[in-house]
Amino acid sequence: MAPARSLTVIPDFTLTARIDQVGAEERASRFTKRSIKKDAKMNGLKLVLNMIDLTTLEGKDTDGKVKQLCYKAMHPHDAVPGIPTVAAICVYPSMVKVAKKALEGSGIKVASVASAFPSGQAPRDIKIRDTKYAVSEGADEVDMVISRGKFHAGEYNFVFDEIAAIKEACGDARLKVILETGELGTLDKVRRASDIAMHAGADFIKTSTGKIQPAATMPVTLIMLEAIRDFYYKTGKMIGMKPAGGISKSKLALHYLVMVKEVLGEDWLNNHWFRFGASSLANDVLMQILKEKTGVYQSANYFSVD
Repeated sequence: MAPARSLTVIPDFTLTARIDQVGAEERASRFTKRSIKKDAKMNGLKLVLNMIDLTTLEGKDTDGKVKQLCYKAMHPHDAVPGIPTVAAICVYPSMVKVAKKALEGSGIKVASVASAFPSGQAPRDIKIRDTKYAVSEGADEVDMVISRGKFHAGEYNFVFDEIAAIKEACGDARLKVILETGELGTLDKVRRASDIAMHAGADFIKTSTGKIQPAATMPVTLIMLEAIRDFYYKTGKMIGMKPAGGISKSKLALHYLVMVKEVLGEDWLNNHWFRFGASSLANDVLMQILKEKTGVYQSANYFSVD
């Protein structure tokens, strides 16, 4: 006789706790007051670099551009020994195979956006085919966008089911679910969307596509980190976090790391559980690392433009 099936109980997402926006903004601002100096700063800068997903998501992307970005991922600055690689390269599904070959043997992951990125405005079967294609081309990770229109219409079970279907289509690839927080409007909605994504099977929750402003902010990221913490307390399952867009300076990235440590703890302070979706951040981090090593700033002209 076949074993009894366990039924997944979908929470009532209309019951998500209300967020104190003033309190969240005040607490997030406190993380920017931390002073990080000397060895701690250097270690933090290297950690930030190792957490970056270098990204190119443009209609004019070519094989050559993707190969160049992959080279930078593996060789951020050859003149300085001991600099880590980035975490991943993120490209459209059509460029996954190019990136996979260029990064072979490096240990750097290949991520691909899917599910009608960035709008999410496509039928579910097309989103699933898009996801399966990216994985078949070699994607280690898939970054999907939720259907914000359905979310705003209160069709939370639709959003849940769609994420679960994309997760199934990912197979062994890890799934990052993009909430596009700039279109959600309130911290209450950010928390609700975070809860839906995690219960539906997300391996990561991610703030933004980088195509909408505002993108990542510290208050929004704080609410998402707290959602991850609460989900971990309830289920014992760790979920990753990826703020994306709007983080271009090393000092701000270090403040994000402080926030991660204080909200989630040191177990999340690695690129398996935390990423930055901020390609322009890489050069600023490199400039700061060289400043710490040499005592002087180098011109931006000494770093590749991506």
